[in-house]
Amino acid sequence: MSTQLLIYGDVQPVNKQRHAGWSVKAGNQFGFAQGVNSVPLMAVEFPNAAEEYSIVFAGEGDNLLPVVLMGVREDENLYVDSEGGWSAKYIPAFVRRYPFVFSSADEGATLTLCIDEGFEGCNEEGRGERLFDAEGEQTQYLNSVLDFLKEYQAHYQRTKSFAKKLVELDLLEPMGAQFTTPAGEKRTVTGFQAINRDKLKALSPDKFSDLAKTDELELIYLHLQSMRNFSKMLDKVSTTKAEEAEEVH
Repeated sequence: MSTQLLIYGDVQPVNKQRHAGWSVKAGNQFGFAQGVNSVPLMAVEFPNAAEEYSIVFAGEGDNLLPVVLMGVREDENLYVDSEGGWSAKYIPAFVRRYPFVFSSADEGATLTLCIDEGFEGCNEEGRGERLFDAEGEQTQYLNSVLDFLKEYQAHYQRTKSFAKKLVELDLLEPMGAQFTTPAGEKRTVTGFQAINRDKLKALSPDKFSDLAKTDELELIYLHLQSMRNFSKMLDKVSTTKAEEAEEVH
């Protein structure tokens, strides 16, 4: 059974026998995402995400996807503060759908709704939203979760097609950013890819026109524009260091 994990732990299929009395209390606590420095981003999210994050690409082959960069080390998310709050206006859909996720055992032909039972908001005390009513029927909340994930899955397929197009056009190149944090610490960000501007300019007129007709050219420009947000993320590094120093003293 394949799932897009990262922030997920104990993933189990949702069913009315196992989860008859379960409720989910989802709030503004995002501690579950504190240990990841990037999460997948759907193409439809580019306009909102590009205002605050750097959008890059990660993975290989069919697993290549755009992602938002949220940290300069593998296990850090600079957008989750010490109290579990999210310090940006836009929260990626990948994070917002937690603790729910679709899984599939047949390459996406059949999708099963699952829940991370390790999520601290899962309970049997009635806190938050019930998954099933007294008659064992799906609640409006659970139906809305399903609708959200179905929409997400549709955007996921479109996003994969966009990433595949970039590979076919040979527009991507490895991104290795070396920098020094405001605290004087030298770091290197690797494992991601970005679009090569020169290769984009060298595209034939017909290929360039095709990208424009499918709105994929707009996505490319949003990606390139978003790279300017890298310095904003570095500012968060210095803020985090300052907070850590205060805690020590």
